[in-house]
Amino acid sequence: MARPPRMSSAPKKRAPRLAAGRARALGMPTRGTTNPNRLRRVDRWITGTPWVAGALRRAAEPVVVDLGYGATPVTTVEFASRLRRVRPDLRVVGLEIDPDRVAAGKRVAEPPALEFRRGGFELAGLAAGVAGARGPVLVRAFNVLRQYTEPEAWRTWDELRARLAPDGLLVEGTCDEIGRRCCWVTLDREGPRTFTLSCLPADLERPSDLAERLPKTLIHRNVDGQPVHELLAALDDCWAKAAPLAPFGPRARWAEAVRRFAALGWPVRDRHRRWRLGELTVDWSAVAP
Repeated sequence: MARPPRMSSAPKKRAPRLAAGRARALGMPTRGTTNPNRLRRVDRWITGTPWVAGALRRAAEPVVVDLGYGATPVTTVEFASRLRRVRPDLRVVGLEIDPDRVAAGKRVAEPPALEFRRGGFELAGLAAGVAGARGPVLVRAFNVLRQYTEPEAWRTWDELRARLAPDGLLVEGTCDEIGRRCCWVTLDREGPRTFTLSCLPADLERPSDLAERLPKTLIHRNVDGQPVHELLAALDDCWAKAAPLAPFGPRARWAEAVRRFAALGWPVRDRHRRWRLGELTVDWSAVAP
């Protein structure tokens, strides 16, 4: 009778840990819908807002992440082109979970200024403290969190903020398929700082039409008694009172509506030049649940 094989007393070898940037990508693939110029409004706001553009200019390591860019890399390529007007030596990294989307990005990339990696909320080895990385100075994440629950969206904010450079910013939001209706929140490592509405005023019946594009952390809060609902109601009222300016065009009417809105005491952060572009930025405190 054959003896059973002798069991080795040597300890089992552990599987090697994945190097930074090769860890499991965190998150779920997005629907992937994208179009050229879909994110032009948020890009224009980033480059045209002094305190945001200033963070890019001051960065010791100007690394920017476009998180979840979708089925094609077009908006990441546009992002890199627009931000280089502020910081020519910028390095932009597009992250996607779907390997086919990453492969499509690599076909148009010009590394090291523009590159594409497989990754998600863990930021593919770029997070602060990973392999000595300082962390990205800016993360743009658009139309990424809509498929998550509100508690998951809040947790993801916290995770991404912790992975930023010490003076880094996260711009997270939602827009429609052609970029005419957008809402986003800008956060630093301490928490949310501002909330922005951006639109083509001619595309709206009233400002509250933008409610369908609120970030996940706010979209279910658009009910009586919640600050974001009160903000949109006040803006609708100012829009109605700005109707006499309608003959001068929707942009003039939007700017007048925002002027009236600011006069009511809302913490508006921008000025007439931005309003004419169909924008409105307020302190986060104005909409915080």
